[in-house]
Amino acid sequence: MAATDKASLQAITGKEYDKLYRLIDGIEEAVAMRVCADGVSIKDIVGHRAHWIDLFLGWYADGQAGLEVQFPAPGYKWNELKRYNADLRVRQAALTWDEAREALADGFARLWAFIDARNTAELYGGPMKGARNDWTVGRWAEAAGPSHFRSAAKVIRAQLRVFARSPP
Repeated sequence: MAATDKASLQAITGKEYDKLYRLIDGIEEAVAMRVCADGVSIKDIVGHRAHWIDLFLGWYADGQAGLEVQFPAPGYKWNELKRYNADLRVRQAALTWDEAREALADGFARLWAFIDARNTAELYGGPMKGARNDWTVGRWAEAAGPSHFRSAAKVIRAQLRVFARSPP
């Protein structure tokens, strides 16, 4: 169930980040960089999640400035997420495992500060400016943060199971 106030958003954000952090903290670089059958590594998953926090913060800033918010990014439509994510993996190809984890930690810190600086009314009092839908700022923050952390952990655990069955 989605958060509906600042306290529940902070609770779920902290909880899901902590789970993901504990999961990836012990993963060695060789494992994190290993590509699964779908062409995606654990490093890619972590880099992707960090990037989407940046996207959300950019969408919010653009909406607040009265600019056109380009979802999910300039030159892409929502139905082109596979292409966007593939292009993101290319842009993040040189990212190391340490850099991906640092990017995620930094993104979490910035997301946390963003949430902490707002009250429940600012987070859930109405649609996010520029979003062109009825999602609140808090709902967008949850999608970019804890929902993404949860899905990352699920995919990473599945990859680790595959790796355990088929060593390099």
